[in-house]
Amino acid sequence: MLYQSLFSSNRRGMLLLTLVLLIATTGCTTSGLFSSTHLTNIELSENNYRIVARNVGGEASAGYILGISGAFRGEMQTFALIRINGEGMLYQEALNNLWINFETKYGQSVEGKQLALVNVRYDSDALNVLGVYTKPEVAIRADVIEFVE
Repeated sequence: MLYQSLFSSNRRGMLLLTLVLLIATTGCTTSGLFSSTHLTNIELSENNYRIVARNVGGEASAGYILGISGAFRGEMQTFALIRINGEGMLYQEALNNLWINFETKYGQSVEGKQLALVNVRYDSDALNVLGVYTKPEVAIRADVIEFVE
């Protein structure tokens, strides 16, 4: 009887340890920022562009349970177990929202135009509630220029 009780308790412990390890290794983590080493230089000293819009912005956020977020080395970092809302690709989503906001506010489609973002600024913030809930937020602001011939 004692042997069965010990074996049963040990079995429950192994099951609990396996469950904890499974949860710990299947969580969500993201830095959100795509850092590219490609660089394009465009000469803006000539009269080959015009400013189409100033200070256009886009924002994005996501909510996570059992996690923490913060800006480290200029990037929003999130480590969490379960995403409950948002896409999780905050920089991409904020950039897409910037272009949507540009089209809505200025009534211009970006398709087929030679547009570029200049003076790009990133801002990030994170709400952390005792490791139970975290909500990272990213905002992108930029001026839009159009190249003319």
